[in-house]
Amino acid sequence: MNRCCRHMPKLCRHFPVTDHRLLKKKLERSDGLQKERVNMDAMEAIFTRRSTRRMKPELPPKELIDKVIEAGRMAPSGSNSQTTHMIVITNKEVLSKLAAVVQDAFAAMEVGPDAYVSLRNSVNAAKKGNYVFHYGAPVLIVTANKKGYGNAIADSACALENMMIAANALDLGSCWINQLHWLDENENVRVCMEALGLEQDETITGGLILGYGYDGRPVRSELKRTGNPVTYVDDNNSVQA
Repeated sequence: MNRCCRHMPKLCRHFPVTDHRLLKKKLERSDGLQKERVNMDAMEAIFTRRSTRRMKPELPPKELIDKVIEAGRMAPSGSNSQTTHMIVITNKEVLSKLAAVVQDAFAAMEVGPDAYVSLRNSVNAAKKGNYVFHYGAPVLIVTANKKGYGNAIADSACALENMMIAANALDLGSCWINQLHWLDENENVRVCMEALGLEQDETITGGLILGYGYDGRPVRSELKRTGNPVTYVDDNNSVQA
């Protein structure tokens, strides 16, 4: 079945303008937990960030969503190009239609045992049916950048990381979502995303989900790092370049 979003109205770009002082006042008028997390230490926000996949269906307040997006917009970019485009989807019907398109696209794919494990898992899950790539989260933020731009992925990754750290500081859960990037050249996915604001000269570079953790908090369980090796080259090294 060929599902697509052809009848969805195309949306114009929206650049949230956040007055940080007003936002802080709004948060301070809410519950004490959010007030505490507004001032969460940067290193704490980084070290306690984990992927949250089970989320409540309730949509977070717009001021919190805008705060997260603003953090993404403040990310560094090559030559200060600032070309990362964030498409923020909170419409339940749109999310449902997009999930159906993604399921159909993955279900039609064949991958071998050597394929990237997450891609292979997505394909296998889609073939079984009832596959929802965004885990039913109330917010999906898709990043895109200019085709042919050498820093497209790097710039978008910086923006996504900023947003995930900001989300943790605001007691919101988040999780990197890469399925739309893998399907960037799929015709039906492109039709859907272009109806939602993706430009024809843009490539989908990634995305994330956002919302309240299922138990009210984002996942912050300790995760031991066994990879990501570090090599120091300092004055004590005798290695010649």
